[in-house]
Amino acid sequence: MFLAFFNFLRDKGMDVTLAEWLTLMEALDKGLCGSSLTQFYYVSRMILVKNETEYDKYDSLFMDYFKGIKTDFDDVTDRMLRWLDKEDLKEEFAEEFEKKRQFMNQQEQGEMDHAQIKEEYEEVKANQDSEHNGGSTWIGTMGKTAFGNLGSNLGGIRIGGTTGYQSAFEVIGERKYKDFRNDRILDNRQFQVALRRLRQFSARLDVPEDEFSLDKTVDATCNSGGYLKIVYERPRKNTVKLLLLMDSGGTMIPYSGLMNELFQSVHKSNHYKDVKTYYFHNCIYSHVYNDPECENGNWTETEWLFKNLDENYKVIIVGDAAMAPEELYSDTGNYRGPNGGLSGWEWLLLMKRHYKKMVWMNPKMAPGHAPWREAETAVKSIIPMYKLTVDGLKLAMNELMR
Repeated sequence: MFLAFFNFLRDKGMDVTLAEWLTLMEALDKGLCGSSLTQFYYVSRMILVKNETEYDKYDSLFMDYFKGIKTDFDDVTDRMLRWLDKEDLKEEFAEEFEKKRQFMNQQEQGEMDHAQIKEEYEEVKANQDSEHNGGSTWIGTMGKTAFGNLGSNLGGIRIGGTTGYQSAFEVIGERKYKDFRNDRILDNRQFQVALRRLRQFSARLDVPEDEFSLDKTVDATCNSGGYLKIVYERPRKNTVKLLLLMDSGGTMIPYSGLMNELFQSVHKSNHYKDVKTYYFHNCIYSHVYNDPECENGNWTETEWLFKNLDENYKVIIVGDAAMAPEELYSDTGNYRGPNGGLSGWEWLLLMKRHYKKMVWMNPKMAPGHAPWREAETAVKSIIPMYKLTVDGLKLAMNELMR
């Protein structure tokens, strides 16, 4: 069953083994996918994809192979997505988005009639034949309807464009994992240069002297009157162990490209003794997530990090700290998962207490002490914070090695 799909994935470069495919067939046989293509997508991705860097490739191949299958949003045309592409207006509305997001009523947002909104969306979509901006009826931008993007409505369906209040219950026309691919060609090598500052070399005594030493070979050859004498020495290894914690989703979506620069640079650097990567949303609580989707259950206990990753790990936290004060200070402030009886602030203090060296990289750090960035100001007071730029990363690396 679906053998052609298996061959299609293999032909397109996906590393899918026969054992994994048989596991998927067993899941189908047990009815875990029901008759739902969506459920089949999630089950197959869980079994076949080994790393988050492959998510985007799998999504693209899945959509390409099953493109003949009707879905709810097949008729969102490229033309409509072009109407809704107003990336240049994002900065213009950035401050308004930030202020309104801070005061959103999460409970009211959760009580929206999702079914009614989707029904209205389908009806409007069927009748719309032109671009609309700033209105209260059609699918468009900067309007009052519950569908489109950059509008004033909280919740609803975002179609294309960029995120505004981070309140939509559904997003159409978005590739969530494209910035975590490992086959993307980096156009900014300076990140890797900055990360090379994280080096603490030591000579290992338990390995043979099998690494060529240019300096010692030159000295020995000169001392022997020009007769070539090759000298080997024990290899020196970088002893730095790195823990990378990355904020995913919500207000970080506009900075996913910049996040990818750092993500790729860290994982392309093979000189660290160990690298561990986890994800969080807004703040670190009792659990960190194993992949950028941040799904409940697919996580690791923060206490596990303390027990298994010793105090010598150097910690880089990447996030915009753009959260409401209650998300930081309340022991029930984590609306995406458990708090473990502590507030996000207390978990950050535990992180700071356990790890000797820690920095926070922020892609949109506010100048000075912006009153609407209360959480950011608080985080700055306990963890050194730097702008996520090449220069900022260099300063952060200096702090970690100081």
